[in-house]
Amino acid sequence: MSHFILHCDLDCFFAAVEERDNPIYIGKPIVIGADPKEGKGRGVVSTCNYEARKFGLHSAMPISRAYKRCPHGIYLHPNFEKYHKASKEVMEIVNSYSDMFQQVSIDEAYLDISDKCINYKEVRDLAEKLKDEVQKKIGITISIGCASTKSIAKIASDCNKPNGITVVEPEKIKFFLKDLDITTIPGIGKKSKLYYNKKGINTIGDIINTPLHKMIQLFGKNGKWAWEIAMGFDDREVKEFDGDRKSISKERTFYEDTDDFKVILTKLEELNNKIHKKVIKNKIFYRTVTLKIRLEGFLTYTRSKSFAHHIQDKNKVLRVIVDLLNQFSIMNKKVRLVGIKLSNIEKAPSAMQTTLINYLAV
Repeated sequence: MSHFILHCDLDCFFAAVEERDNPIYIGKPIVIGADPKEGKGRGVVSTCNYEARKFGLHSAMPISRAYKRCPHGIYLHPNFEKYHKASKEVMEIVNSYSDMFQQVSIDEAYLDISDKCINYKEVRDLAEKLKDEVQKKIGITISIGCASTKSIAKIASDCNKPNGITVVEPEKIKFFLKDLDITTIPGIGKKSKLYYNKKGINTIGDIINTPLHKMIQLFGKNGKWAWEIAMGFDDREVKEFDGDRKSISKERTFYEDTDDFKVILTKLEELNNKIHKKVIKNKIFYRTVTLKIRLEGFLTYTRSKSFAHHIQDKNKVLRVIVDLLNQFSIMNKKVRLVGIKLSNIEKAPSAMQTTLINYLAV
């Protein structure tokens, strides 16, 4: 199965929120950080917008130097309460596009949409929809990278900022990367760059053209890691579950709409097995099972059933799914997508204690 991963990165996030809330700032250089005190301030730039970057400003620059380069800029103290609120609103939208969601900072997150799309056209369409929804509902822009690995998706999200989408298909990874500076690889900074440069490695293309054994010989484990990223060998998963999650789900889109009950049921069994690997690994117990069906014409329906107690039993879930599936047999329409969601989640050991208490009370 193809992997489709999105890296979603909000553009100049703090400054973008300030521009949204103060339209008079639009088009002017905005700097979020310490008080510059007319060039005598001692703090640093937290972030700045693209207008400020035209004057050479960037994150972590001493605020005194920023003021000297851009004395006419608008300098603002960070309002973290406001930024966290905007971040939460954005991440709720991003998370709504997939349960395989991993927020990695206040302004960026990964999504695995492998179960939502069957090709890169659908990936781009979904990314466009997500990007437009964030801009319309929250009033700020987001750039999205789409690729088969987390590392390439992250690199891609930075290529068409602001408010852009970059799709990198697996067969185009090497061409996409070859001319980029090695610091484009997340984790290679200015100090590492000097060391790589001394050994003749300046671009990612140089890494691609260096045999793995030579990279290991020159740079040890770091060289192996950089080579694997450059070659598209990054099998890190998008984190699916954390303690605050209320549900866990998986979906699959059929390559062709089908009304073959055996094909549909086989796909649901496959989803059920995969979802329960995660359930067992994360010690998750659940009470509610939901079947999602998308019919031809993109008509989408859900049917749910709840158990009396929290359980962890894939056979019971499959029996419920079959019962719920039978409710759609009278519709005489072909099926485009199926999905299973387990909700009302608890993690062990509290879930196990609850189940044991309920059992003893019977």
